[in-house]
Amino acid sequence: MKSSRRKFLRCSALAASALASSKWKPLLAAREPHLRFPAASRDRLAVTSWPFRAYIESPTNRDRDHSKPGMDLKDFAGMVAERFNIHNINPLAAHFSSTEPDYIEEFRKSVGKAGSHMVDLGLGGRSFYHPDAAKRREAIDYGKKWIDIAVLVGSPSVRQHVNGAPGVKPDVALTAETLGEMAAYGAKKNIAVILENDDPVGEDPFFLVAVIEKAGNPYLRALPDFANSMAPDGDAERNYKGVEEMFRHAFNMCHVKQGWEDRQGKVHAVDLARLFAIARNAGYRGYFSMEADTSGDPYANTQELAQATLKYLAS
Repeated sequence: MKSSRRKFLRCSALAASALASSKWKPLLAAREPHLRFPAASRDRLAVTSWPFRAYIESPTNRDRDHSKPGMDLKDFAGMVAERFNIHNINPLAAHFSSTEPDYIEEFRKSVGKAGSHMVDLGLGGRSFYHPDAAKRREAIDYGKKWIDIAVLVGSPSVRQHVNGAPGVKPDVALTAETLGEMAAYGAKKNIAVILENDDPVGEDPFFLVAVIEKAGNPYLRALPDFANSMAPDGDAERNYKGVEEMFRHAFNMCHVKQGWEDRQGKVHAVDLARLFAIARNAGYRGYFSMEADTSGDPYANTQELAQATLKYLAS
C-alpha cells in the first residue's frame, strides 16, 4: 500500500529532526561517507543488540526466550548506558517492534534521552546474487527501506547481510552490481552500506572484499567481525587473514568477540591482542561494538569484553 501524503510529510519531518539532532553531520555532496569519530577509548565502544536477543520483545525477533524478562528496543540504549557506561548502540532491524513513524520517533528520542547515539543499524539477509532478477530487486528495495529508517534514527550506516542462493556459487560481479545500486542510494543520504564477514559462503571475507573492490563505491564498505570467519572448522589463521583484509575496507564499525562457538558448544578463542593490532595497523578510527556471542550471561560477557577492549585500546 502506498503511503499517504500526510504520512510522507510526517516521515520527512522526522528525518529532518533526526539529522538536526544527530552527532554526525551529513555532507550532501560528499564523495565518501563522513563521520567525526571520537578519540577517547570508551567513546569508541558500542554494544550490539544481538547478544540480548533472548530478551528483546519484537514480532520479528525469532530468538525471544519468554522464560527471560522482556525488553523493548526503546529501552536498550538506556540499559547499555546504565549497565556498561557505554553510549553507542548497534541494534538489529529485527529487534524493532515497529517501523511505523510513531515508534521510530519514540525510539530515536529514547536513544537521545540515554545520552547515546546510533552507530550502525544491522539488517537481515537478502540474496544479492540470486539468478532471479526479481529476487535481487527485492534485496535492493529492502536495503533502501532501511537506509531511509537509518536516516530517521540517526544511524550513519546499515550492515547488510548477504544471503546465498541454493545451488548457486557466489558471484562477485552480480553481487557488486546489486549492492552497488544500494550503496549509490545510501550515498545520496550519507549512509554507508557495510558488509560483515559472517556466513561462510555468501559472506566469506575474501568474497566480500572482492565485491567491495569490484563495486568501487566508497559507500560500500566492510564490517570486520573478530571471530565469524573461524567457521566452519575453527581455522584461526584464515580468520586473522580475512579480518586483516576486511579492515583495509572498514569505515565505522567492527564487531568484537572472544571467539566462535561451534554447534557442539566448543569455543574457538581468538587472540584479541593480535586482532586489535590488526585494527591499529590498518589505521582504523571507528567504533568497536561488543558482540559477546558465546554461551552464558550476555550481561557479564559484554562487561568482560568491554573491559578487555579498553585495555587493548590503551596499549
